[in-house]
Amino acid sequence: MVQKVLSMSQQLLIGEALKYAAHNVADREAFIDGDHRLTYGELLTRSLHLAGWLQAQGIGVDDKVGCLLKNGLPFVELYFGVSLSGGVFVPVNFRLGSKEMEYILNQSDVKILFVEEEFIDSVRSIMQNLSQVKIIVPIKAENLEFEINTIPYEAIFSTTTEYKSVNLTDDDAHAIIYTSGTTGKPKGAVLTHKNFYMNTMNKLYHSQPRKGSRQLIIPPLFHVAALSSLLQNCLIEGTIIIHREFQPDVVLKTVQYEKIETMFMVPAMWNFLFQVPNLSDYDLSSMTNCSLGGAICPIEIKKRILQVFKNATILEAFGQTEMSPSTTYLAGEDALRKTESVGKPSINVRVRIVDNEMNDVPVGEVGEIVYQGPTTMKEYYKNEEATEEAFKGGWFHSGDLVRMDEEGYIYVVDRKKDMIISGGENIYPKELEDVLYSHPDILEAAVVGIPDPTWGETVKAYIVLKSGKQMTEEQVIQFCQSSIASYKKPRAIEFMESLPRNAAGKVLKMVLRTGAYQ
Repeated sequence: MVQKVLSMSQQLLIGEALKYAAHNVADREAFIDGDHRLTYGELLTRSLHLAGWLQAQGIGVDDKVGCLLKNGLPFVELYFGVSLSGGVFVPVNFRLGSKEMEYILNQSDVKILFVEEEFIDSVRSIMQNLSQVKIIVPIKAENLEFEINTIPYEAIFSTTTEYKSVNLTDDDAHAIIYTSGTTGKPKGAVLTHKNFYMNTMNKLYHSQPRKGSRQLIIPPLFHVAALSSLLQNCLIEGTIIIHREFQPDVVLKTVQYEKIETMFMVPAMWNFLFQVPNLSDYDLSSMTNCSLGGAICPIEIKKRILQVFKNATILEAFGQTEMSPSTTYLAGEDALRKTESVGKPSINVRVRIVDNEMNDVPVGEVGEIVYQGPTTMKEYYKNEEATEEAFKGGWFHSGDLVRMDEEGYIYVVDRKKDMIISGGENIYPKELEDVLYSHPDILEAAVVGIPDPTWGETVKAYIVLKSGKQMTEEQVIQFCQSSIASYKKPRAIEFMESLPRNAAGKVLKMVLRTGAYQ
């Protein structure tokens, strides 16, 4: 037993980080959600109870536990509870359509699903198709009847459980985060305990937060960037205030009354914040770090951040889910001096910029950025082909085309896979194009991202109709919304006689983006 405990202490494990924090600062507030405040001691007690209950339901090493939850204390408790149980956490994007949720829950082998009350109907509509889910845990709803076992969340804490320590290593899977691809269904990036731990250590190195600092979390926790903050909070023994949704005026009030020191938002959210009337009336002097990412931030927004938060510096992060997620950082005065850059490689992340033959390209030339290091995902879950493709040549291939200047700063030029980032959400044109091609009146379709002053990018679809057919822009948008999540639908439609193509027949999306075809 002594050897087992010693072995556990030598691993970089998420659950152990919570134990350390609870031992050191048991009475300190760890997470605050509205009127509910949870100390580290209370969080550990509830997480261990939840872990014991999960174990009693058959959850062990590598068993999957999913959730469709908005930000809140149940999400936090479940995150740590699953980790302590030995299971693998699968947070699902609640903005997806029910069929998209169905695919992820089945592909990831989720056995127990925790569900927010407002998503119960979506789950019910696909319940008969969920092949492995054995237990549903609604967070607040009572007396719900499903075809399978159901237990309300709080009822779990009235049960008698016995937690059993699990012999994990930091190379074991910790979470599966799904990221859509351009060639089919979403892929589940398997991230290990070490992946999360090292990404957090990297961020702490670059951001240098105060021990015990107070952070505000606003973006959805199902995103890996927000999710990684839960571990960070334990390591600095800080306090996180959680917002369920983004309300700019509430954000400002929270900063003032909770003395927030750092918060992360995508550029669009920062922009909305500055539209709040009487912005100057709020006391924002506690803020020391304004973190942003998810899209390249316009210099005007950066300047505004520094004007409004006079005691803060800017920290920009760039990366992707498969890298846990941050790979480069741009901080301090570089935020304005190198405003179009995504910064320099993070500590503990090895970076190369290569051509198609894996040769390093000269400084200033464009190539694909590839990565190695302890934050690199383990694999794509049950997708050996995609995993092998991603790790060709022994490096993880990002799909991002970048260049590096003489000082070592990296600039994103384009995305090999044409991903669109709108308001911090990843949107993949191929997925939307497949939907458009399924309409009987549409002959061809191409989807691109176009600049948007609010969201960074927005979705535009170019449509070629079949001979004799007619559609309106609104009809196209409504058709898309019936098949995919609303945030992925096109915001602009342009009908064309034909799509611009090169000699090989490939659609010239760069031409569409620039409007050079006109």
